[in-house]
Amino acid sequence: MQRRTFLQAGLLATSFSIPGKYVLASHPPQTASAAGNDEPPLVVNAGIGGNNTVEMLARIEKDCLSHHPDLTVLMAGTNDMNSRKHVPLKDYEKNMRDMVKMITNTGSKVLLMTILPAYEPYLYTRHPKEFYDPEGYVVRRKAVNEVIAKIADDTGQALLDMGHVFERAGNVGKEKDSLIENELNSGKTDGVHPTPEGYRLMGVVVYDCIIQRQLPRKRIVCFGDSITHGGGGTEGHSYPAYLKKLLVP
Repeated sequence: MQRRTFLQAGLLATSFSIPGKYVLASHPPQTASAAGNDEPPLVVNAGIGGNNTVEMLARIEKDCLSHHPDLTVLMAGTNDMNSRKHVPLKDYEKNMRDMVKMITNTGSKVLLMTILPAYEPYLYTRHPKEFYDPEGYVVRRKAVNEVIAKIADDTGQALLDMGHVFERAGNVGKEKDSLIENELNSGKTDGVHPTPEGYRLMGVVVYDCIIQRQLPRKRIVCFGDSITHGGGGTEGHSYPAYLKKLLVP
């Protein structure tokens, strides 16, 4: 599929004629880095399945900063919410702020992304429902995403409300066209991870956000957990892979 067709299909599918609905920033757009013609843009998939923010902090030097990104796309929090890898909200916020500070201290811009919705009946086959008491999963996820938005605002970095995009366009549930994996579209009672089409949507939205916000795009590291890792690398089904398809001529 040609790049223009690939992009237009994604934009039409998600009603991106209202960018303010998913790109949130209270600061002026940043000037894009020099585009240079010597080499194509670099996109690194630095996602590792199961990681929470404690584990991401432990590997940030090796897996993120060592690539000298001019833009880091940061998405974390799905595992911090759960029972096995749970990180209390206050500690999660500190970890996220520490990562943003470490990244920006190198000169890289940060694009923060909110976490995706899950299909709750499947979620509770992975983690005890009682663990989310008394507030429940929905309120807990909302609190995490509010922290992400606050950090973006406090630090002057860009925010992409990817959770809102999936709420509007993802049809999260048991239908085959859900953009989150379920029994009909993947044979799994997953309810958390995007389908290939879900990853494609993410790649298109991240690309569109980078272009709209005039963010640097010469050296990009996508840093996160399994939602970032996807099928692995930048060739299979992952949002970094689809982002690369759009950025590289």
